[in-house]
Amino acid sequence: MNNDMLAMSLCEIAEAIRKRKVSSQEVTEAVISRAQHLQTTLNGFIFLDAEHALKAARQADELQSRGEATGPLHGVPLAHKDMFYRAGRASTCGSRLRKEFVPNYTSTVLSRLDEAGALDLGGLNMSEFACNPFGLNILVGRACNPWNPDYISGGSSSGSGVTVAARILYGALGSDTGGSVRLPAAICGVVGLLPTNTRVSRYGVMPLSFSLDNAGPLARTVRDCARLTQVIAGFDPMDPTSSTRQVPNYEININAPIKGVRIGIPVQHHGMQLAPDVRAALEASIKVFREHGAEVLEIQTPEPEPFDALANTIILSEAAAIHARWLREQSDEYTPIVRERIEFGFSFPAVKYVEALSLRGNLLNDYLDKAFNKVDVLHLPMLSEPVPTMASIEKMVNAGPDLSFNLAIHTRLFNYLGLPSLSIPCGFSNNGLPVGFQLVGAPFSEGRLFNLGHVFQSATDHHRSVPDLLFSSTNNH
Repeated sequence: MNNDMLAMSLCEIAEAIRKRKVSSQEVTEAVISRAQHLQTTLNGFIFLDAEHALKAARQADELQSRGEATGPLHGVPLAHKDMFYRAGRASTCGSRLRKEFVPNYTSTVLSRLDEAGALDLGGLNMSEFACNPFGLNILVGRACNPWNPDYISGGSSSGSGVTVAARILYGALGSDTGGSVRLPAAICGVVGLLPTNTRVSRYGVMPLSFSLDNAGPLARTVRDCARLTQVIAGFDPMDPTSSTRQVPNYEININAPIKGVRIGIPVQHHGMQLAPDVRAALEASIKVFREHGAEVLEIQTPEPEPFDALANTIILSEAAAIHARWLREQSDEYTPIVRERIEFGFSFPAVKYVEALSLRGNLLNDYLDKAFNKVDVLHLPMLSEPVPTMASIEKMVNAGPDLSFNLAIHTRLFNYLGLPSLSIPCGFSNNGLPVGFQLVGAPFSEGRLFNLGHVFQSATDHHRSVPDLLFSSTNNH
């Protein structure tokens, strides 16, 4: 029964708990058991608070027995990247410097998940200070890709991608400043959303870049992501930059037919030098949309490289400002690769930083005009190449080139523009690691992205594939 429960999606397990087919305590015990069993192999958690989670599960069952379920995630165990603050609980941000930091307030997104009835099992592994796309963390050890531990898990929300892919968790929150939700989602074979900038409150989340940070969900299915987004989205007076725009019901039209929807294939991205096995998976995903009546058009969009450079200017300048005092007083607490990358932000003149910020509005309007004048959404690669090995990344990092490794060339521009982007698994490359694509829409078009993504997953079974390591643990876990 444990394996049956752990194989369910977030929406399925929430429904099973609601109908009392299973108890929250049973589900939570199964999740904790698998988490503990796979921790040595995957290192997905920075800390797992089993005692607190089981107590909360029993309380959820008591409420359920009295007909007082609290919301659409009642009794569902989740955990999140260890940079979402919870009052009275340490939040390490994947770093040595913050390992004993205990906030006295709770992030809005965690509070909203609490209100929806979700349980919180602890803090998930992440790149140190959310500062690299590979999942590197020398201080606590990296989270390992469940498909093959020799390969990167993606970052910076590495633990979120790993634990959801390994069927430990039904969903998790991450942060995305240049691809940090979507990259681990694609690399681990799950779904991840970058919401429209300002759609989700950032209050109580350790910042990397005030202007480009976003909180977003990772989950096994598009519907799961839609439900999590429904819960966490919306205006928050504690974050005055959050949008006052009403949050629609993302699940109500998720099954709508997509006939006539126009999907753009940007030649600036699909025309890049893509590995043959990656290209084959992407083309197969496009075929699915055509078969369901979508109109697929090749289009011209602005080149991504200038946006990438502008985003880096903002990210590193703001990161340097956030970390300036710590770098002066406690620089030895950083690992060299993170310290050097953040310190690079001090080299940008203020004029360049202000210019990068001030150009966003005009460049967004120009991009929307060129990219969406004939289509409704864009279909892009997530990575140009198969998932790289950890050894290749470590060799590159040790050689000293730029830390981006071009991994975020298809993702970072949408953080700069503030556009929503949904990463969806669509197969496997020749090395046995997942391949993903992303759907990108105009501001606040998450509902359309969820609709298209759900139709794709209803017609395919890529998201149902599970890593081989799970078969070795099914007897007792």
